[in-house]
Amino acid sequence: MTPKNILIVGATSGISEAVARRYAAEGARFLLVARQQDKVDIIAADLKVRGAAGASPELWDANDVAALPAVLDRAWQSLGRVDVALIAHGTLPDQRRAEVDMAYAIEHFRLNGESAIACMLGLAARFEAQGDGVLAVIGSVAGDRGRGSNYLYGAAKAAVDACASGLRARLFKKGVHVLTIKPGFVATPMTAGLDLPAKLTVSPDRVAGDIQKAIAARKDVLYTPWFWALIMLIIRLIPGRIFKRLSL
Repeated sequence: MTPKNILIVGATSGISEAVARRYAAEGARFLLVARQQDKVDIIAADLKVRGAAGASPELWDANDVAALPAVLDRAWQSLGRVDVALIAHGTLPDQRRAEVDMAYAIEHFRLNGESAIACMLGLAARFEAQGDGVLAVIGSVAGDRGRGSNYLYGAAKAAVDACASGLRARLFKKGVHVLTIKPGFVATPMTAGLDLPAKLTVSPDRVAGDIQKAIAARKDVLYTPWFWALIMLIIRLIPGRIFKRLSL
């Protein structure tokens, strides 16, 4: 069944915008949660042009976890019901700065980990009461194993992955599906300026297509593109005594 009502938290991210465009072409309605009014207004207008039945912005600073319940309440009031909720907000912190600036490290861990988990828990309660729906959260392949180059970000995403796994087991019995999305290298504004390997880097639209298919198929975990499942399997299998010597 094609989702009719979609809630996106972090609606200005490159991946979430690409996902929204695909569902807009199918006539979906959106509640777009973001921090910046000007950017989310532009995206809402664009989705309507692309065929969305409606697209309303909702402002929320992801650091303000206390304000989240009211945001989610307004989402259900606006849409009536939610078929799919996508959690897509986050940052890519500077690992070297995080190693010497504790306040910076904690801020970004909370944004990528704590804030996303708060969203998952809040949405889980509402989906459980509704009795169906899909809760999709964007994690990362970085959460599969801590690497010296980005272990703060990886630790936050590992926490999100573990929470999603537990919620999946809990909500399955309630008719609610939980999807964990693990992208690899994606060419988005968040990764602009990074020296990413061209052969492993894909567009947000390719990832969005994989996400749309995974939601329709009720997949539990999506590695996107597909080859990241193999890459991360190999990385997880490297013995610790060897792994710690690698420059990854």
